[in-house]
Amino acid sequence: MMRRLAMLLGLAALGAQAPATAQDGATIYKRCAACHLADGAGVPGAFPPLKADVRALAATAAGRRYLALVVIRGVSGPITVAGKVYRGTMPAQAGLNDTQVAAVLNHVVRGSNAKAFTAKEIAGYRVGGASLSPAAVAKLQPGAAGK
Repeated sequence: MMRRLAMLLGLAALGAQAPATAQDGATIYKRCAACHLADGAGVPGAFPPLKADVRALAATAAGRRYLALVVIRGVSGPITVAGKVYRGTMPAQAGLNDTQVAAVLNHVVRGSNAKAFTAKEIAGYRVGGASLSPAAVAKLQPGAAGK
């Protein structure tokens, strides 16, 4: 009986450590919704919306890198979204692994024509952007001054 209980607890622990799947994007997004709201509308003047601009960014190589690094490294404005300037700071979501970052980005861009983000793609951005500060990430925004 004790052996069976230990085996079940061990299996439960393995399940708890399993990486997020694509279906987990909505669950992971709940941490984003605190600022960007459940529908991604954002809060005018404070937190940018995650709608048309994000979907357009996800359709380009530079935009995909930028979006991934915003989640991985954080971002510190100014950034321009939907024609409005935001000067706040979004902290890095350091607790998310590559699969989870891909899942939450795929959740945000769902319904667009952008190809799905993959954990392998995110891993490459993570390595390439390891030395970037949130302010440096802001400068990577496609269309930002100097780009």
